Amino acid sequence: MCYIPFQEEQIQLLRIYLNGVCTPTITNSGHGHGTHPKTKFHEREDVIWDSYNSWIMEHPSALDEFEQMMSAIQNKKIVVFLDYDGTLSDIVEDPDKAFMTETMRSAVREVAECYPTAIISGRRREKVQDFVKLDDIYYAGSHGMDIISPVCSNRFGGQEHHRRVVDEKGNEIVLFQPAADFLPKVEGATDYTNQEHKRLEVEDNKFCVSVHFRCVHEKDTNALKEVVESVLEDYPDFRVTRGKKVLEVRPLIEWDKGHALEYLLDTLGFDSSDVVPIYLGDDRTDEDAFKMITTRGEGYPIIVSSIPKETKASYSLRDTKEVMQFLQNLARWSTNSSLGNS
Repeated sequence: MCYIPFQEEQIQLLRIYLNGVCTPTITNSGHGHGTHPKTKFHEREDVIWDSYNSWIMEHPSALDEFEQMMSAIQNKKIVVFLDYDGTLSDIVEDPDKAFMTETMRSAVREVAECYPTAIISGRRREKVQDFVKLDDIYYAGSHGMDIISPVCSNRFGGQEHHRRVVDEKGNEIVLFQPAADFLPKVEGATDYTNQEHKRLEVEDNKFCVSVHFRCVHEKDTNALKEVVESVLEDYPDFRVTRGKKVLEVRPLIEWDKGHALEYLLDTLGFDSSDVVPIYLGDDRTDEDAFKMITTRGEGYPIIVSSIPKETKASYSLRDTKEVMQFLQNLARWSTNSSLGNS
């Protein structure tokens, strides 16, 4: 059985409101006037709704603001960055079944035909490629510690972390793996975690170890974190970070999705002031990319969330359906702009 944490109740309440299913109850201390007294349930609704209203003013919908966003970057070059889980696919109980829909795949394909597009995921790079099944996209796995790029970068990492390889189609590509020296230890940590804690759902993501707790009761998550941190006693060169329903054991190096975004802009030849990176993500690990875009002073960091949360993103989308709609709008805007300039 997959337990639903208490916070999920709040999420459902908010979704009811956003989908227009629930009509607010009018508060009235008296009776007999066609109104109903407000219950604790409705009071909680109001608190959540007020909180969301306040949050959405700070992080407006990227769909509602789309035309304004695009008009502000006329004649600039757009580069699109996407997270996978929770952004292109829904969060599901079984991480191995986080498949994207064909409609979403079509939307990503259309965007990639218009703009340079990269997917930066905490997953193993090969697994993300297998999920997405699109060729004209750049992939970065393990939170950017395993990147495919067209050329080497002189700005990031030593040449020992760049490796030229030939892909399945015979094309020469560059693999950038800044945590390559940690690979034997990561494999050891994965094996150790699997052997010592067989009940944990452990995923080998090459340069990090992901421990999923999508089916763990909320009250047990702290105990789970203690278990995972106990593994680090034998691996002092690693740290534990928390994402959405996952704990991750990662090498202690200064590298994250923000650095991966910078690396890809550099190697793709788009590290200039007339470039606008657009990044869509839903997790804590995406905040590093949001921060990087904010620091650049140019670009659109977009959080995918149906509940208020602390974020460095400037805009928001509620769920994967809105992500798909945003991507479709983005591709359509490029087509219309091209027709207008022809």
